Amino acid sequence: MSHFAVHYTYVDDPELIAQHRPDHRAFLSSLVGRGLIVAGACPGTTPPSALLIVEAESPEDVGDLLADDPFRLRGVLSEARVVSWTPVIGSL
Repeated sequence: MSHFAVHYTYVDDPELIAQHRPDHRAFLSSLVGRGLIVAGACPGTTPPSALLIVEAESPEDVGDLLADDPFRLRGVLSEARVVSWTPVIGSL
């Protein structure tokens, strides 16, 4: 398995983000143990964003894992960028 960093960029609509955040977080919580290692907001970014670290076979598998994210389905994401990530210091 490989590690991937997923950078979510959100639309600049705090009300839309807040409206769908509970479903988004419940969805991500359901992925722990199925590939999602850690996820969290990137405070102070403009536009708002978040970082997810995922373990998967390929970037396509990451996309499949996150395909049903309510933020994606409800127009909260303006971009979801997936890049290969190799941790070299520390442990997961």
